[in-house]
Amino acid sequence: MKPAFKVILMAAAYLVTFILGAASGAIHPACYAYIGALLPLVFAFIYLYTCSIIRGFGAATALNGFILVLFLIAGEADPGYMIATLVITALAELLRKIFGYDSIKGVRWSFIPFAFSFFAYISHWWTDTEGSLAAAVEEMPAGYDQLMIPVINNIPLLIVVLVLTIPVAILAMRLAERVLKKTAETL
Repeated sequence: MKPAFKVILMAAAYLVTFILGAASGAIHPACYAYIGALLPLVFAFIYLYTCSIIRGFGAATALNGFILVLFLIAGEADPGYMIATLVITALAELLRKIFGYDSIKGVRWSFIPFAFSFFAYISHWWTDTEGSLAAAVEEMPAGYDQLMIPVINNIPLLIVVLVLTIPVAILAMRLAERVLKKTAETL
């Protein structure tokens, strides 16, 4: 299979993971707000494999860029998401360069900021709360916006979840390395 096709498959898997994360909001707004701490358990596999294909600059850019372009086309990308995604992606690419494109250390370190990618997408709840609540009134079942308010206002829990994302990302990458042992060994 050609490398470009493999990257497209990984980008599609990444998109599906994002969509499933967003769909978790149908269960409860807290799921949507905090699922980003668990998504690295899937992102790690996609990211590790993509890094094994793209041996230089571009693994984080290919994945987050794919999502960003699709979300721009779909009208789902607000300025907060775009800025946060660009910062996260640049940080991931920079860390991978610093620690080595062809090293597992580079992948491990660069995955930590990359793991926050879903939080960039949901950041609109905190950067445009009024707009998010108005959209919920239009798009979600009656009363959903009222369920969102306590989640949005619980900043201490948001901070805990954001901090928790770091050890989850580290654990997820170690798990991905064990499961995709041959892929990890190529780095």
